[in-house]
Amino acid sequence: MVFQASNHDIFQTNEQLEILGKGVVEACHGAFPGLAPDQLAITWLVYDPPISVNTGGALTPEEFWSYPVRGFAYRGIERIYPASVVKLFYLVALYEWLEKGMVTLSPELERATHDMIVDSSNDATSLVVDILTGTTSGPEIPPGPFETWKAQRNLVNRYFHSLNWAEFKGINANQKTWCDGAYGRERAFLGAIMENRNVLTTNATARLLHSIIGGVSVTSGASQAMLKLMHRSLDPAELAEDPENQVTGFLGGGLPQTAQLWSKAGLMSRVRHDAAYIEIPGLLPYLLVVFTEGKAQSKNEELLPFVSKRFVEVMKTISAGV
Repeated sequence: MVFQASNHDIFQTNEQLEILGKGVVEACHGAFPGLAPDQLAITWLVYDPPISVNTGGALTPEEFWSYPVRGFAYRGIERIYPASVVKLFYLVALYEWLEKGMVTLSPELERATHDMIVDSSNDATSLVVDILTGTTSGPEIPPGPFETWKAQRNLVNRYFHSLNWAEFKGINANQKTWCDGAYGRERAFLGAIMENRNVLTTNATARLLHSIIGGVSVTSGASQAMLKLMHRSLDPAELAEDPENQVTGFLGGGLPQTAQLWSKAGLMSRVRHDAAYIEIPGLLPYLLVVFTEGKAQSKNEELLPFVSKRFVEVMKTISAGV
């Protein structure tokens, strides 16, 4: 398990980044007066030279985790419904299961994995979750079998909690993602007031994404395969052909055409999120996870691009190691 290499904090606080990060948060609230303080969460990491990420797996886990990373978080430990961002966690779990021989790759599983991340397909995610946990959706079942079913559905949670990373305490990744909602045993599993919904934090998401771009998530080869699925085109013509792309209305929408973007967005009626690793010529590479909550924010296609543009401007002021 290359993944399990460090349990120290994901980033070191830094006075410069604290000032700049808080400035971005203030700018967001100024530009969007309807955005309440508890409807925004951000985690931002900056990679100083020598760059430890996106190296093609050149670093060993021990080397990778020894590199200090500067960062900033605003409400980074708040537990928030992640929508499709949780699919990154299912992606990593799948590669871990494949590495351990717990599941076998097939053309259909490969297709579902691709569609889960590239197209954010909920139907594809359903198959991946079934394969990861040995469960299936369907009618409600008697209490005894249901307890067994619930234990199986918590396999992914047990895996991430076993890593003993502080950021993963309190997260929940045991639910499928839906278009219209859960029915039958799936609805019962959510709980009467949805208390068993998926929940993540921007810090936990940043930790996971950091390990993937560092080449130490499961194995170097697995990390590279995951990054390939996460790469997003910023070509306006390509984006126009796919109105449900994960760039327009998200962090990619605030980037210059020269940028390189690897990301996974999340959207439903009450949240709009994105988790991204970004490289822009002439600037230090950086990781940015932004979660927004509220019906108004979920419909707002300007908020995340605004946040992204502000961070691009901020990155232009940052010198390595300052």
